[in-house]
Amino acid sequence: MSRIDHAGRVIAAPPKVVYRALLDRESLETWLPPDGMRGRVEQWDPRPGGGFRMVLTYLDATGGPGKTSAGTDVVDIGFAELEPAVRVVQRAVFEADDPSYAGAMTMTWDLAPAGDGTEVTVTATDVPTGIDQADHQAAIASSLANLASYVEGAD
Repeated sequence: MSRIDHAGRVIAAPPKVVYRALLDRESLETWLPPDGMRGRVEQWDPRPGGGFRMVLTYLDATGGPGKTSAGTDVVDIGFAELEPAVRVVQRAVFEADDPSYAGAMTMTWDLAPAGDGTEVTVTATDVPTGIDQADHQAAIASSLANLASYVEGAD
């Protein structure tokens, strides 16, 4: 049975604004990296069948926590499904020599109207065994908090 990690949050912005932030290169570089990391997007192609490559760099690489190198995680992300203001489904493959990070993880970002805002639920399936579940869920929650800060008040 594959592992499933998830997190959710209500964000004080309409679904169209949240969706736009999920598909904008500069936005992703700003809010997607969880606390303790910064990100750079490469090879940008925002359409079904397209995708991007993200290089995540640890601000403190003490202990070599990275999957790709001591201080970095590199992940190729493909857009499997894009349903405007409703859902973004991504397939993420980490660049790593360690087989415990192998395979394609699916990240589904569901957006549902919630009053004047959006309930955003992130579900990760087929999570590689090398990724600690508590750390992963904390990272997703951190990215959601960053997303909320980024879009709240934007139109």
